[in-house]
Amino acid sequence: MLTYWRFYWPLALIGVGMVLSIQFQNATLAKYPDAVTELAVLALSYGVFSFFNASLQFIAQLANVYARSPVATRRSWRFVVIASTLIMLPLAIIAGTDSGMSLISHIFSIDAALTARVGEYLVLLCPMILLNGQRHYFSGLLVQAKLTGWMTLINFTYLGVVIAALLTGLALAIKPAYVVVGSEALGVVVMLALLLFARYRLYRAPAKPEHEGVTYRELLNFFIPVSTTGVMFALSRPILFAFVARTPDGIATIAALRVAFDFSMIFQQAANQFRHFFISFGFDDLPSKRRFMTIICAGITAIMLIYSLTPLYQWVWGTVVGLPAELISIARDATLIMCLMPAIIIYRNYFHAHLMMMRRTGGMAYGSILRVGGIYACAHVCFSLGWLSPVNATLILILGFVIEAVIAQFTFRQANAHK
Repeated sequence: MLTYWRFYWPLALIGVGMVLSIQFQNATLAKYPDAVTELAVLALSYGVFSFFNASLQFIAQLANVYARSPVATRRSWRFVVIASTLIMLPLAIIAGTDSGMSLISHIFSIDAALTARVGEYLVLLCPMILLNGQRHYFSGLLVQAKLTGWMTLINFTYLGVVIAALLTGLALAIKPAYVVVGSEALGVVVMLALLLFARYRLYRAPAKPEHEGVTYRELLNFFIPVSTTGVMFALSRPILFAFVARTPDGIATIAALRVAFDFSMIFQQAANQFRHFFISFGFDDLPSKRRFMTIICAGITAIMLIYSLTPLYQWVWGTVVGLPAELISIARDATLIMCLMPAIIIYRNYFHAHLMMMRRTGGMAYGSILRVGGIYACAHVCFSLGWLSPVNATLILILGFVIEAVIAQFTFRQANAHK
């Protein structure tokens, strides 16, 4: 258990550190005039961006699984460069064409002024696809070598750079899009420099080379299903926001839900690290590993409950962040419901780790597609009946992840039965 904890807690801090930057983005925009609109524009912009960026989320796992020999390391890195470039191109077309902007306006039912502001964000965010592809790849190598302590240091350096840049931009009254995207880009560039240092000075390849004959087709067969999982995750919010935008006070509701969902992501990221955990430690001694998972799940959920059920949420969001009062109660109610998420995520990721190690990642893709389908169907029904409140929107998001977890379990059992 102590060995597991020493491996896990730096990874959990890495996940927390990456998501904390989003909390500071929200806090920065809350200080601008018309904070509700600023937060809503950011939510819509990152909803579109995340649809493309999320496909890169499993590159770290790809590096961890395949980059285990000199040949496989070079080939997998080239694959990441090609994949991230191809992923960036559609986003660039959407951001840089009138047709793309018309599509955004239609999907979210927003006026020309808001559409133009979303487009400005998307143009600035395009290069982040390439940078994030490299960040995830080299992060996966360090996790493979169990250099999670160094990863924690690097990620919190990234967080410090982002915070400093956000505060500087706010003090100089720079346009919100430049402040938010510029601070993130600067943080990722610094992070990449540190990752490259660790890669060439600290990283040690596995003693026994593996996957020396890996082909681009094999990498693609691994990547497409897991990237589909990431894309479907990113679609969850935009689908909800597309319906919520059509409700009374839709823009304010979107702003509040972004704050709640982003806060909950701190804890979801901690839960997500169990994919790396099982890839690194395998599936022997399962009773101890399951007991460790249960302890972590209980701790994460307890922290979320304490935040939501005590005056702490009012102090953080009201006094520290400075959110408008009309957003705080909505964000608090949504966060309280999101306390269900860590258990669902950990349960799902237990089976995801099995499927990745079995090279049966197609099951992950099926589950994520059905999750999005379930979210769309429920959101459509609730909107048609006039039931799409912030609370119901949050419950719909939770239901989507329950569907995905059930499919992941079913797919694993099917694959295991046919071994």
